[in-house]
Amino acid sequence: MCWACQEADRERIWSLIDIISTGQMPAGHTAEDLRDMGLPQPGELYRDEQPDGTILIRQVAPSELAKKKIEPKNNFVCDSPDGA
Repeated sequence: MCWACQEADRERIWSLIDIISTGQMPAGHTAEDLRDMGLPQPGELYRDEQPDGTILIRQVAPSELAKKKIEPKNNFVCDSPDGA
């Protein structure tokens, strides 16, 4: 692969990572496409803005991802007097 092609590929990957870090799925891509490219899914990255305006894109810790998958959120609230 020539240098120009490598640079273009790097720029394309960076733009995908930038979109993923906002929590959105890049247009025209599926979760499987991202995995095939070795990229994380939306929600696995987050943006961290520094006081000087620098934006860092960080990966969510695997332990935090595991907690999100294990702890199902039950938003159902039963207000029936007998609790059934």
